[in-house]
Amino acid sequence: MSTLRELKSRIGSVSSTEKTTSAMKMISSAKMHKFTSQLQRLLPYRNMVQGVIGHLLATDVEYSSPLINVREVKKVALVAFGSDDGLCGAFNIYVSKFLLKTLAATRQKFGANVAITIIPVGKKMAKALQGIKNPDFEVRTVEGVNTRSNANQLHDFTELLRGCFLDGTYDQVNLVYMHFKSTSRQIPTCEQMLPVSYEALMSTADRSVANLPCIFEPDANSIFNSVLPLYIRSMMQEVFTESCASEQASRVMAMQTASDNAKELLDELNLEYNKLRQQGITTELLDILGGQVER
Repeated sequence: MSTLRELKSRIGSVSSTEKTTSAMKMISSAKMHKFTSQLQRLLPYRNMVQGVIGHLLATDVEYSSPLINVREVKKVALVAFGSDDGLCGAFNIYVSKFLLKTLAATRQKFGANVAITIIPVGKKMAKALQGIKNPDFEVRTVEGVNTRSNANQLHDFTELLRGCFLDGTYDQVNLVYMHFKSTSRQIPTCEQMLPVSYEALMSTADRSVANLPCIFEPDANSIFNSVLPLYIRSMMQEVFTESCASEQASRVMAMQTASDNAKELLDELNLEYNKLRQQGITTELLDILGGQVER
């Protein structure tokens, strides 16, 4: 009977685990939908900013801004978006592996002497990078920036990166993150934030207004330099939200897998428990019948 008690205890433990993983899946699913809703709300703002820039670039006016100036790349910053919490499957592993590929591609593109600084966002990513003693890159942590950062903290972080680019601390700033496609699909992506890609801006230009007379107040270049920082902020906000949505999607899938495994184990334990219980009942019946025969 001790075996039955042990099985019953294990069944209770697995059942509790299955309920916990199911609850965590529901919570992660709600958080994921919150972030995807934020992405939908961010889209009109970024489209508006891109539309203004595209309208300006479609005219014959010449523009200049230190944020689009391309210079010789000697120092690169890679902002890697991970997670602060665990239980999100292989989310951080995928980001880390893609980050290493990005490191190799950066060195191949700009030479072996390029100085690379990795700025992790999220405790798990920071912990993983700090445990690596690699002379090929430097790890820099920024206080107050994590997966729970609000809009003001993200704005300050963006301004910090912009200032580092303008003062020559970095010649290029790239964002490494998981691009959210669906609950079951997230794609590791590297997107250049600074200098702002002129080709990306030109892709938004409205060619239908190229030959129309336009009057800009105060002037086109001033408007361009005012809107460009907004474009950078919207990019950072969108990348951050996509990374958070991808993290929660990975957690949903991980909790679903854990719940399915717990259910499968629970079925096996229940079957084994019922077999042992039936075997015990059969043995007791045989003992009773044997005693009657002896009398």
